[in-house]
Amino acid sequence: MQKKSKIYIAGHNGLVGSAIVKNLQQKGYTNLIMRSHKELDLLNQVAVENFFKTEKPEYVILAAAKVGGIVANNTYRADFIYENTQIQNNVIHQSYKHNVTKLLFLGSTCIYPKNTPQPMSEDSLLTSPLEYTNEPYAIAKIAGIKMCESYNLQYGTNFISVMPTNLYGPNDNFDLETSHVLPALLRKMHEAKVNNEAKVEIWGSGKPRREFLYSEDMADACVFLLENRDFKDLALNADTPVAKAKVGCTYEKDQKEIRNTHINIGTGVDISIKELAETIKNIVGFKGELYFNATKPDGTMIKLTDPSKLHSLGWKHTVELEDGIRKVYEWYKKL
Repeated sequence: MQKKSKIYIAGHNGLVGSAIVKNLQQKGYTNLIMRSHKELDLLNQVAVENFFKTEKPEYVILAAAKVGGIVANNTYRADFIYENTQIQNNVIHQSYKHNVTKLLFLGSTCIYPKNTPQPMSEDSLLTSPLEYTNEPYAIAKIAGIKMCESYNLQYGTNFISVMPTNLYGPNDNFDLETSHVLPALLRKMHEAKVNNEAKVEIWGSGKPRREFLYSEDMADACVFLLENRDFKDLALNADTPVAKAKVGCTYEKDQKEIRNTHINIGTGVDISIKELAETIKNIVGFKGELYFNATKPDGTMIKLTDPSKLHSLGWKHTVELEDGIRKVYEWYKKL
């Protein structure tokens, strides 16, 4: 990418998109295109097509999505599968139609099966059933991965898919009904501290283990891949050997299957929800009791990514969890 390349960031106001915008600006990129939901409804096929016709972006970062935690995923199942597939279909297809140089599609590590071996590597995709509570969202994101791969193989596009682990950071969603676990715990404990409450309830047993990545680290990984890697690099290093690979050209009849070209973005380090809660409690300064309500769902017991593919491509995280939580708490207190 050139510093003046026209880059469209879909979902620039969210946790993911805002971190990517900040990273691009810090690296000197000056021609960033951003549209709010009011300005461009990505569910509207005609509106998206007109946007691409008018703006003609050279690069597209697809960070727009309907996201949420266990409650939201399980409650709004139809909304999650419909809205996410519709956004992806519109943006990815128009990127192909208007000759976008490179597209980066962001998903989530919830694409992996519920009982997949840990840590989760890219080749475990579609090997067994998904975790039920987030199945609609996961299926939508899997469709996005396969859409990118399929357009690359049929049309010679250069679309890359990345699957970040659980993210947290500035501009996160702190709504207790729809947020993920880390921002929800941070808000609960901050409010309990301010209101001098004696107890904070936490859903589940506290035993599940989760991996967390600071959003600005995630953004740096995304920009690194945009600047340094193409789909052909991933296809040639896919799990299944590729014979006579000609990415972007007509494929030979004897070529092997190309799949699992997406990239995990994570730390490779996890922590139990109980340990996470204790860490946040200490950082916030809440002095009360933590009550784990085991009648509420735990979700998947272990979710840890294998980021070795990303490491082999030349990138590794720099912000450790405790430092990241301190950063986001300082940001949250200024709201």
